[in-house]
Amino acid sequence: MTAVPVLTRRHLLAAAATLAAPLPALAADEQRIVAAGGVITEILYALGLGDRLVGVDSTSLFPADALKDKPNVGYVRQLSAEGILSLRPSLVIAVEGAGPPDALKLVAEAGVKVERLAEDLSEQGIVQRIRAVGRLAGAGDRAEALGNAVEAHFAALKLERDRIASRKRILFVLSLQNGRATVGGRNSSADAIIRLAGGINAADNVEGYKPMTDEGIIAAAPDVVLVMARGGDHALSAADVFRLPAFSATPAAAAAKLVAMDPLYLLGFGPRTPEAARDLMVAVR
Repeated sequence: MTAVPVLTRRHLLAAAATLAAPLPALAADEQRIVAAGGVITEILYALGLGDRLVGVDSTSLFPADALKDKPNVGYVRQLSAEGILSLRPSLVIAVEGAGPPDALKLVAEAGVKVERLAEDLSEQGIVQRIRAVGRLAGAGDRAEALGNAVEAHFAALKLERDRIASRKRILFVLSLQNGRATVGGRNSSADAIIRLAGGINAADNVEGYKPMTDEGIIAAAPDVVLVMARGGDHALSAADVFRLPAFSATPAAAAAKLVAMDPLYLLGFGPRTPEAARDLMVAVR
């Protein structure tokens, strides 16, 4: 893995001037693509286009070979313009929150096509993003086939979801800081995956990702606590969560029901999302 340093704006402007020589027109199979967002990388690999990737961001955790084999242009919200330009890309495909804006502006001013894809966490939005990536990469037919397959998986998921007799109240805990939980409320990615899995978001009175009071946690009465599977000091275990007074008073604590899932799999909203939602559905039963 090749890390790229974060540089000052003066360095970035100098790099843009140096590297701005226009690239010749490329055929689709000659494209040099930088992916800014793990879901973009995942889609390109799913389309069999990993060989066109010349750089990825640090959230590109699936497949694992992506960060091993491709230069790293930085965290998706702290991209290195010089690092991107040094790879001589013909196209940058970025998720909506990629940045900083000045870095991507410099890349575009250097003559590189920069495409941002809106974040839409709905089933149709996921399929549309797959097809959009395919069109940009000159692989529309492959993307149409993959999109159709993902739509079929969502349809099968709906059949299972409709058969759920008793929906579980699920509380997504993003982090615990000094015993205070930050949770995923309505209009968050956590909310979207919980609903796809046929659950009820126990934090639907909270907007986005925000801290929740102890009283709020008790009132939310989750049947299940959902967390991201992480290594090292950032991992949250059932013991970490349920020993806290607020959580100890919940139905989830009584059943010792904590589910941990891989972050990109759970919240990536790419081709694997129907499978992730089904795995969550099964895990919370």
